[in-house]
Amino acid sequence: MSDLGAGFGYLMKGQRWVAQHGRWFGFGLLPGLVTLVVYAGALIGLGYGADDLVGWATPFADDWSSPWQGLLRTGLTALVFVLGLFLAVITFTAVTLLVGQPFYESLSEEVERGEGGEVPESGLPLWRELWISACDSVRILLRVALYGIILFACGFIPVAGQTVVPVIGFCVSGFFLAEELAAVALQRRGMVLKDRLVLLRGRRMLALGFGVPLVLSFLVPLVAVFLMPGAVAGATLLARDLADPAPDARPGPGAADGGAAPAPRTRSV
Repeated sequence: MSDLGAGFGYLMKGQRWVAQHGRWFGFGLLPGLVTLVVYAGALIGLGYGADDLVGWATPFADDWSSPWQGLLRTGLTALVFVLGLFLAVITFTAVTLLVGQPFYESLSEEVERGEGGEVPESGLPLWRELWISACDSVRILLRVALYGIILFACGFIPVAGQTVVPVIGFCVSGFFLAEELAAVALQRRGMVLKDRLVLLRGRRMLALGFGVPLVLSFLVPLVAVFLMPGAVAGATLLARDLADPAPDARPGPGAADGGAAPAPRTRSV
């Protein structure tokens, strides 16, 4: 359980870092502001249309007596909106990171530079990094969509569907959100998506401690935009400590599948 607190600690460290570096905070706000406008419209539309969607999906309840019809449809409407938020949090981060790749890459490098030592460098051109990030984001979104379908189906289970299922949804969302944010620093270290997931699954509670509070805070309008720069900074610190401990204290990132991960290029600071 200590990893939960440690993960939250990384989130707070990232927010403190950007608070102490105001120029980088403003620099990191720009991609989120652009993406927010699009997502705000989508969530407003979902809020207005969720009850109609549930009514269309549950014709069998048309003849149910009160209060059972209202309880079922109200619960499912809430679940649809929660799942919409669940998907929005993941896709918001993916889209914002893709749009703001040059911004967040520079911010992440500055965080590592401030920590001392060497700043890893992928050695890839920008267009190649953007392509890899886009492909990885699609893979993550497909996984999230699969979980979303399963959780939506489980939402029809009385009581548990309106209590346990949303909690699981937040945990799944938090884990993948942590991966998306840590990918900015881990990709520079030559770690592909498979290696990053193995690394974070090995410290699942750490990832949840970082990601779940962030997911919950993202439910408040505008908060996601203002927390994104600090979230990238915190995820960089988390990734740095996970991937770069003492050489004799860890296996290589590819050890889980028997292979050696490619060594990242570095540049001195």
